[in-house]
Amino acid sequence: MAVFEGSFTQTDTLKFGIVIGRFNDLVTGKLLEGCQDCLKRHGIDTNLHGTQVDYVWVPGSFEVSLVARQMALSGRYDAVICLGAVIRGQTPHFDYVAAEVAKGIAAAGFQTGVPVIFGIITADNMQQALERAGIKSNHGWNYAMSAIEMASLMRQIKSNGNLEPYSGKVVGPASTQHLPGALKNAIAHDSSTELE
Repeated sequence: MAVFEGSFTQTDTLKFGIVIGRFNDLVTGKLLEGCQDCLKRHGIDTNLHGTQVDYVWVPGSFEVSLVARQMALSGRYDAVICLGAVIRGQTPHFDYVAAEVAKGIAAAGFQTGVPVIFGIITADNMQQALERAGIKSNHGWNYAMSAIEMASLMRQIKSNGNLEPYSGKVVGPASTQHLPGALKNAIAHDSSTELE
């Protein structure tokens, strides 16, 4: 048995993508500053023309997960950090956006096998959002720490086994043991034709 744990050293070969929602940029700009500060202090070149971090600005938080997934699928990044701010208004819009962004970011990580860090602040008002983006503490720092740790951890796991990202396909006997007979046969047929 082995124990795997992410580290914050040997970061010179790690590559990160950062997706930032432009809407509420007073908040997201501060989150980005905190994120960059953390990455720099851990030996990562955050220069716009550097080779370790790419930045993508999108219109708002709702668009973050789509771009994060595409970045993760590219195979160029060890982790993708998603930054945004969704602030409650007087309509249910907040609830829809916050829920879908959370689902999208989680799905991007599950579907690609690349750590996709949830750095979306959800707050009742601008004051709460600003407190989380620098007035009291800057959560951008924490999001970068999570990205570094997860990138390091995933590299360790991948180097000690042949783990593949989730493909969306159901194959193998263990995955079909609780399925009805007809469905088992269909999956087995699909699996065997794939190998031919």
